[in-house]
Amino acid sequence: MDNEIGLLFLSASSAKLEQMTSFVTKCLVRLSDEQVWARGGEHENAIGNLILHLCGNMRQWIMHGVGGASDVRKRDKEFSTADGLTATELTHLFEETIAEARSVIDSLPPEKLIERTKPQGRDVSKLEAIYQVVGHVQQHAGQIIVLTKQMCGTDLDLTMPRAR
Repeated sequence: MDNEIGLLFLSASSAKLEQMTSFVTKCLVRLSDEQVWARGGEHENAIGNLILHLCGNMRQWIMHGVGGASDVRKRDKEFSTADGLTATELTHLFEETIAEARSVIDSLPPEKLIERTKPQGRDVSKLEAIYQVVGHVQQHAGQIIVLTKQMCGTDLDLTMPRAR
Protein backbone atom coordinates (compact mmCIF):
# COMPACT_ATOMS: atom_id res chain seq x y z
CA MET A 1 0.00 0.00 0.00
CA ASP A 2 1.22 3.48 -0.78
CA ASN A 3 2.40 5.03 2.50
CA GLU A 4 0.95 8.46 1.67
CA ILE A 5 -2.53 7.01 1.12
CA GLY A 6 -2.17 4.86 4.24
CA LEU A 7 -1.13 7.84 6.35
CA LEU A 8 -4.06 9.86 4.99
CA PHE A 9 -6.48 7.02 5.83
CA LEU A 10 -5.11 6.67 9.37
CA SER A 11 -5.18 10.43 9.96
CA ALA A 12 -8.72 10.81 8.59
CA SER A 13 -9.95 7.85 10.67
CA SER A 14 -8.47 9.27 13.87
CA ALA A 15 -9.87 12.74 13.13
CA LYS A 16 -13.35 11.36 12.45
CA LEU A 17 -13.32 9.50 15.78
CA GLU A 18 -12.29 12.74 17.50
CA GLN A 19 -15.17 14.59 15.83
CA MET A 20 -17.68 11.91 16.84
CA THR A 21 -16.37 12.09 20.42
CA SER A 22 -17.13 15.79 20.46
CA PHE A 23 -20.68 15.21 19.19
CA VAL A 24 -21.43 12.40 21.64
CA THR A 25 -20.00 14.22 24.66
CA LYS A 26 -22.01 17.34 23.77
CA CYS A 27 -25.10 15.15 23.85
CA LEU A 28 -24.24 13.43 27.12
CA VAL A 29 -23.70 16.70 29.03
CA ARG A 30 -27.27 17.72 28.16
CA LEU A 31 -28.82 14.54 29.53
CA SER A 32 -29.67 13.41 33.03
CA ASP A 33 -28.60 10.01 34.32
CA GLU A 34 -32.20 8.85 33.90
CA GLN A 35 -32.31 10.04 30.28
CA VAL A 36 -29.17 8.15 29.28
CA TRP A 37 -30.83 4.91 30.41
CA ALA A 38 -34.33 5.66 29.09
CA ARG A 39 -35.81 3.21 26.60
CA GLY A 40 -39.03 3.67 24.67
CA GLY A 41 -39.57 -0.08 24.90
CA GLU A 42 -37.76 -3.37 25.41
CA HIS A 43 -36.93 -3.43 21.70
CA GLU A 44 -34.91 -0.20 21.98
CA ASN A 45 -31.44 0.56 23.29
CA ALA A 46 -30.80 3.39 25.70
CA ILE A 47 -28.04 5.87 24.95
CA GLY A 48 -26.09 4.21 27.78
CA ASN A 49 -26.31 0.88 25.94
CA LEU A 50 -25.09 2.50 22.73
CA ILE A 51 -22.08 3.96 24.56
CA LEU A 52 -21.22 0.57 26.12
CA HIS A 53 -21.71 -1.08 22.72
CA LEU A 54 -19.40 1.37 20.94
CA CYS A 55 -16.72 0.94 23.60
CA GLY A 56 -16.95 -2.86 23.37
CA ASN A 57 -16.83 -2.76 19.58
CA MET A 58 -13.78 -0.47 19.56
CA ARG A 59 -11.99 -2.70 22.06
CA GLN A 60 -12.68 -5.80 19.97
CA TRP A 61 -11.92 -4.39 16.54
CA ILE A 62 -9.20 -1.78 17.23
CA MET A 63 -7.45 -2.61 20.48
CA HIS A 64 -7.68 -6.38 19.90
CA GLY A 65 -7.95 -6.72 16.11
CA VAL A 66 -5.52 -3.97 15.13
CA GLY A 67 -3.44 -3.48 18.27
CA GLY A 68 -3.16 -7.09 19.46
CA ALA A 69 -4.64 -6.63 22.96
CA SER A 70 -6.67 -9.43 24.53
CA ASP A 71 -10.30 -9.71 23.44
CA VAL A 72 -12.25 -8.94 26.62
CA ARG A 73 -15.59 -7.99 25.05
CA LYS A 74 -18.85 -9.08 26.70
CA ARG A 75 -21.30 -8.01 23.97
CA ASP A 76 -24.50 -9.25 25.65
CA LYS A 77 -23.80 -7.09 28.71
CA GLU A 78 -23.58 -3.98 26.50
CA PHE A 79 -27.27 -4.37 25.72
CA SER A 80 -28.60 -5.91 28.95
CA THR A 81 -27.27 -3.15 31.22
CA ALA A 82 -30.11 -0.90 32.36
CA ASP A 83 -28.30 1.57 34.64
CA GLY A 84 -25.32 1.83 36.96
CA LEU A 85 -23.19 4.38 35.17
CA THR A 86 -23.92 8.09 35.29
CA ALA A 87 -23.89 10.32 32.22
CA THR A 88 -20.55 11.68 33.45
CA GLU A 89 -19.09 8.19 33.87
CA LEU A 90 -20.32 7.18 30.41
CA THR A 91 -18.73 10.32 28.97
CA HIS A 92 -15.37 9.46 30.57
CA LEU A 93 -15.60 5.83 29.45
CA PHE A 94 -16.34 6.87 25.87
CA GLU A 95 -13.61 9.53 25.79
CA GLU A 96 -11.02 7.14 27.25
CA THR A 97 -11.95 4.33 24.85
CA ILE A 98 -11.82 6.65 21.84
CA ALA A 99 -8.45 8.00 23.00
CA GLU A 100 -7.09 4.46 23.30
CA ALA A 101 -8.45 3.51 19.87
CA ARG A 102 -6.98 6.67 18.35
CA SER A 103 -3.62 5.88 19.95
CA VAL A 104 -3.60 2.45 18.28
CA ILE A 105 -4.60 3.98 14.94
CA ASP A 106 -2.13 6.87 15.21
CA SER A 107 0.78 4.53 16.00
CA LEU A 108 0.03 1.98 13.25
CA PRO A 109 2.57 2.06 10.43
CA PRO A 110 0.64 2.42 7.16
CA GLU A 111 2.27 -0.68 5.66
CA LYS A 112 0.50 -2.76 8.36
CA LEU A 113 -2.95 -1.77 7.04
CA ILE A 114 -2.91 -4.75 4.66
CA GLU A 115 -2.19 -7.28 7.44
CA ARG A 116 -5.03 -9.67 8.24
CA THR A 117 -6.82 -9.87 11.58
CA LYS A 118 -9.86 -11.75 12.91
CA PRO A 119 -12.05 -9.66 15.23
CA GLN A 120 -15.35 -11.49 15.87
CA GLY A 121 -13.88 -14.35 13.82
CA ARG A 122 -14.09 -12.29 10.63
CA ASP A 123 -11.03 -12.34 8.40
CA VAL A 124 -10.38 -8.67 7.50
CA SER A 125 -7.46 -6.37 6.83
CA LYS A 126 -6.51 -3.93 9.54
CA LEU A 127 -7.68 -1.19 7.18
CA GLU A 128 -11.13 -2.84 7.04
CA ALA A 129 -11.21 -3.18 10.84
CA ILE A 130 -10.54 0.55 11.27
CA TYR A 131 -13.04 1.44 8.56
CA GLN A 132 -15.70 -0.72 10.23
CA VAL A 133 -15.19 1.01 13.58
CA VAL A 134 -15.27 4.55 12.19
CA GLY A 135 -18.50 3.83 10.32
CA HIS A 136 -19.99 2.09 13.34
CA VAL A 137 -19.20 5.02 15.64
CA GLN A 138 -20.73 7.45 13.13
CA GLN A 139 -23.86 5.32 12.84
CA HIS A 140 -24.52 5.15 16.57
CA ALA A 141 -23.42 8.76 17.16
CA GLY A 142 -26.22 9.72 14.77
CA GLN A 143 -28.68 7.71 16.85
CA ILE A 144 -27.43 9.36 20.05
CA ILE A 145 -27.82 12.80 18.45
CA VAL A 146 -31.40 12.10 17.34
CA LEU A 147 -32.37 10.69 20.74
CA THR A 148 -30.81 13.68 22.50
CA LYS A 149 -32.66 16.13 20.22
CA GLN A 150 -35.92 14.34 20.99
CA MET A 151 -35.32 14.30 24.76
CA CYS A 152 -34.18 17.93 24.88
CA GLY A 153 -36.67 19.22 22.35
CA THR A 154 -34.07 21.32 20.57
CA ASP A 155 -31.40 21.30 17.90
CA LEU A 156 -27.95 20.76 19.36
CA ASP A 157 -26.02 23.07 17.00
CA LEU A 158 -23.23 20.52 16.73
CA THR A 159 -21.77 21.57 13.42
CA MET A 160 -23.03 25.05 12.62
CA PRO A 161 -25.01 27.15 15.08
CA ARG A 162 -27.96 28.75 13.36
CA ALA A 163 -30.02 31.76 14.30
CA ARG A 164 -33.47 30.76 15.47
